[in-house]
Amino acid sequence: MTPLIETAVQILQQSRHAIALTGAGISTPSGIPDFRSPESGVWENVDPIQVASIYAFKQDPAPFYQWIHPLARIILNARPNPAHLALADLEQHGPLHSVITQNIDLLHGKAGSQKVYEVHGHMRQATCMHCHAVYSMETILPNFVETGNIPFCPVCSGALKPNVILFGEVLPAKIMQDAQREALACDVMIVAGSSLEVSPVNELPHLAKQTGARLIFINFGETHLDYLADVIIRADVADALPAIAAAFRHVGT
Repeated sequence: MTPLIETAVQILQQSRHAIALTGAGISTPSGIPDFRSPESGVWENVDPIQVASIYAFKQDPAPFYQWIHPLARIILNARPNPAHLALADLEQHGPLHSVITQNIDLLHGKAGSQKVYEVHGHMRQATCMHCHAVYSMETILPNFVETGNIPFCPVCSGALKPNVILFGEVLPAKIMQDAQREALACDVMIVAGSSLEVSPVNELPHLAKQTGARLIFINFGETHLDYLADVIIRADVADALPAIAAAFRHVGT
């Protein structure tokens, strides 16, 4: 056990209400690209506002669906990696109360996490832009991945939009309020795989720190909020989080 892992475990041992804040970096070991890394190619050769804004979608959903098609295939086939499983383990056997995630890929739930706040939406459902009917993506997503055809509402023929937050949309108010409440209530926040560049989610570590919480950052790269962290672990989340979960269980036995 490295000294930093040991320190993180000691902090978690003293915790009664820990939470995790996760970003795209926790899902890259599952094969899902990080939108903000230049090497990922997700935004390569496209203007995000033209393909992934609510204004563009309402005018013509075709560019959005053309852009997201390869990503949808990856998400459909992706499986939780050891980092997701470690957080679920810490929820089941440790002090972790909830996971706040910026990801839309559903992998925390698939890993077994029970309380997940998806602040940027999810690929679980889709909503008709015309009649606002809500449909499960369980059948829509596989059909779209196979055909590439835009999904339309079977009732009114309006275009269906996955319940992910596009540019120009506000975050889901209830979910964001719950996330803020958790940040204020926690005594430890684990930040894993997030660049902390996107507002208002990047305000959550500030909220936690204001109430005396200790912060554990697990990232390959630096963030502009590193100065707030009590522990910074520069490692792959798929290595560091399982090490922390395993050490926590070992110490508790």
